[in-house]
Amino acid sequence: MSSAPAVAVVDAQTPGNVGTIARAMKNFGFSELLLVDPPELDREGEAYGYAGQAREDILPNATEIEFDDLVSEYHTVGLTATTNKNATKHVRYPFSTPDELAEELQVVDAPTCLVFGREDNGLKNEELARLDEVCAIPASEDYPVLNLGQAATITLYEFRELALSSTQLPDVERDRASEAEIERLYSQFDELLAGIGHPDEKRAKSGRMFRRLIGRAHPTDRETVTLLGIFRRAAEELTQDVD
Repeated sequence: MSSAPAVAVVDAQTPGNVGTIARAMKNFGFSELLLVDPPELDREGEAYGYAGQAREDILPNATEIEFDDLVSEYHTVGLTATTNKNATKHVRYPFSTPDELAEELQVVDAPTCLVFGREDNGLKNEELARLDEVCAIPASEDYPVLNLGQAATITLYEFRELALSSTQLPDVERDRASEAEIERLYSQFDELLAGIGHPDEKRAKSGRMFRRLIGRAHPTDRETVTLLGIFRRAAEELTQDVD
């Protein structure tokens, strides 16, 4: 198992929520905080006021990162309150609950990042479409929306064993391919879709479906290389047929 997952916050609107998330990270053993388009975090402001002891290490050591780099460098898990309930919608389905996903990640050797969105409308569909897995907190259908600080605290509590027990390796470990290789697999799949003339209006949806499938499968290096080879050979054959 790799080290504790990183925690990313995308376009937070208020510094206080960043501080609250940093505090929850400190509570449950997480340390790597990544910020995409963050608000200004004044050391005399509410972010540091809400952070508790996290003001000493997690918050001042937070790293600003571009969304593109987040996707390419980590196995990403997008947190969302709104999900779809059938397999025809690939942006927000399939999804796992935090406890289900925490158990799965116990045996995954990969740099992982839990990604939280904005206070008002969370992660956008175009952002979720680029993430590897979707996670949602089960709540009452009458009012399923949690505020950002609540959602992060609940999620990090469920994932606490990944952080607090990070020095204790499980009995089983998956030899997962690198993020760079998996991103190459997604790109090769897109090329294959183009090569077979897959309809333009369906191509993005098929790509998202494939990303979700691979995101749950955690392929090994050998599996990824094999799939890359098959897709590449298929694309070459299609090109020869056209010539």
